[in-house]
Amino acid sequence: MKPFWTVSLTHMFVEVYYLTQVALIPTFIREFDLSLLETSLVATVPSFVQLLANLPSGFLTERLTTRQLLFASMVTEGLSAFLVSRAANFWVLVIGVSAMRLCSPIYHISGLSRISHIVGQEKVNRSMGFHNALGNFGSAMGLISLSVFQSTIGWRWTYMFWAFPILVWGFLVLRTEELGTRSQDDDGNKMDLSSLPSVLSTAFVVFLVAIGFNGVGLTGIQTYMTTYLVEVRDLPDSTASFIFGLGPFIGIMGSLNGGYIGEKVGPKRALSLAILCSAVSISFLGLLEPFYLLVIVYLAYMFFSSSVWSPMNSIVANITPKVGRGYSYSVYFLSEGVVVSITPTIVAAVIGLYEIWFIFPFSIVFMIIGLIVLQIVSCPR
Repeated sequence: MKPFWTVSLTHMFVEVYYLTQVALIPTFIREFDLSLLETSLVATVPSFVQLLANLPSGFLTERLTTRQLLFASMVTEGLSAFLVSRAANFWVLVIGVSAMRLCSPIYHISGLSRISHIVGQEKVNRSMGFHNALGNFGSAMGLISLSVFQSTIGWRWTYMFWAFPILVWGFLVLRTEELGTRSQDDDGNKMDLSSLPSVLSTAFVVFLVAIGFNGVGLTGIQTYMTTYLVEVRDLPDSTASFIFGLGPFIGIMGSLNGGYIGEKVGPKRALSLAILCSAVSISFLGLLEPFYLLVIVYLAYMFFSSSVWSPMNSIVANITPKVGRGYSYSVYFLSEGVVVSITPTIVAAVIGLYEIWFIFPFSIVFMIIGLIVLQIVSCPR
């Protein structure tokens, strides 16, 4: 199997549990009799652990081979899934879910760095599109399997079901000779942690600021959209969750679209178009009354918002030095993690001052600011 597809299929497995934790929050509250504080810890502690793991993962990417890191990611995820499936109390649940989140930075930083090295510059956008599409496919499969097991033999079997193939795939990846080199071996240069500031070029820093503003907008909508559907549109919880659950399926097409457009017009223009179309879609969400139009526009928003990831990953590869690419992606994911961690609290404060519908103008403003800042970035096509 070609190295690109080995890395991308690993991405599919990494994302299998990405949305199941969010979907299981009500189940965790009932089964473990969680307080409000404990419920918040189930969400925040794993995110904090993932955030702290970004920079060390960049360091490991420069020191270990890709297959070693992909193997470590799969083993961490598989064993953590077994632990979650056997969790008998709140603390075991938090430890299991937190350990599972470690697999994401270990995989993403090493995987994206490898893709940027093994595909030609002219194919980076398309490759990132396929890579992200397989990640969305994994998230979708996770939600489907959860719905099946939760209605039959219990949610714990979702984690058991995927743990075995994840571990098997990890050992298969370990046998992939083509992934048996380090980034430093490919670059022919060495870079240590003290050289980290050298990757922070002006273009890269401005790019991080741009996607930070856009990330605030995207996270605000993603976090509180189901709340808006239930509290303002009076939809049942099950209907709101179903609409939200369509996101990964639409994300498959959105990711492919982002890669295709990026290949045709360049990643910067593709990202600009995706952000602009996302903002336009949001502007209609709070205005449309008919239910079917609301669903259509929301799915359009999910399509365009999913189109941002492929060109963003491509831009990182285009504007950062090949030497130390792992550090570049670690800083990229660290900044994204900070935004995702603090935005829900900021948006909650804004909602407290106004009403839930204010998430729409709030998100649009931040997306537009991000779009404007992005135009400053000089990026090769």
